[in-house]
Amino acid sequence: MRLIPASLPIRRLVATLGLLFAAASLPALAETHPGQDQLVSEVARDTGKDPQALNALLDGAVKQQSILDAISRPAEAKPWKDYRPIFLTPQRINDGIAFYRAHRALLESTGRQYGVAPEYIVAIIGVETYYGRNTGKYKVLDALVTLGLYYPPRATFFRDQLKTLLELPDNHLAGPVNTLTGSYAGAQGWGQFMPSSIRDFGVDADGDGRIDLKNSLPDIFASIANYFAKHGWQAGGPVAVPAQADGAARPISVKDSRPQWPIEQLQAWGYTLAPGLSPGQPSSLQSLQGADGTEYWATFQNFYVITTYNRSPLYALAVHQLAQAIAEGAGVTEAMQ
Repeated sequence: MRLIPASLPIRRLVATLGLLFAAASLPALAETHPGQDQLVSEVARDTGKDPQALNALLDGAVKQQSILDAISRPAEAKPWKDYRPIFLTPQRINDGIAFYRAHRALLESTGRQYGVAPEYIVAIIGVETYYGRNTGKYKVLDALVTLGLYYPPRATFFRDQLKTLLELPDNHLAGPVNTLTGSYAGAQGWGQFMPSSIRDFGVDADGDGRIDLKNSLPDIFASIANYFAKHGWQAGGPVAVPAQADGAARPISVKDSRPQWPIEQLQAWGYTLAPGLSPGQPSSLQSLQGADGTEYWATFQNFYVITTYNRSPLYALAVHQLAQAIAEGAGVTEAMQ
């Protein structure tokens, strides 16, 4: 029986298979950042965006050690006696009063639309960015890549924010993704919104077709007010009032600022509050280290809403006290509050 020689196509097939096996043995292209390939795959799958363009964005992001250093020493780690003087300065109060007066009509119309006291809109901007003067120097993309892909303690949260940033439509941002600047945590604009807050609560109040939290005051004011309203702000409701503990007052420890007990329960436990509050008003209690010793504050739903913006009770109390000082200085009427 005659042997049949291998044909030319078979030789070519063997050669091709050899090249494929050789290519498979080569190492894959390294990711610029750990987890980048998986992140790009998820964003492309969920949005249809081009993986090549997404990789180009992430390849341009830089891990910043200064961001990792900053998140390890937040101001909220200070006691109240040291935290309060950062935000309750005469200059910040006076500048807040001037800001309120300069934008009074827009602030008050926004407040009425959303049922949110306008002085709290101003106080948020005052605490977050000193009335828009300091919106942050870090590239938002650098911040979220650094914390989402290189900071294990909070990687889940910040990776989600990074994914959301990459998924946001262009008209939800003040500019191209790789040009945005903000805080070391990746918050943007005068109200320092994280990407998920832009997505969920951002408002195009000026009707120009985009949500611009850096250059549009109507968008900025409405987005903050919308955030508060959607988190359960109670129009005209209390925020926080001082309390006095008698010698036998029951110590109270809380995990968060969510209202848990009626006022009458706090009173039964030995805490005295100013008159005028409903005995059944849901409340909580904060014990803070003040300049003259322990301060007790009965807090309510609106205080809790502020802590959804920043979970620290120090932050919420600073916003509240700044808002009160601004309202007093600007002559805000009780009806408007």
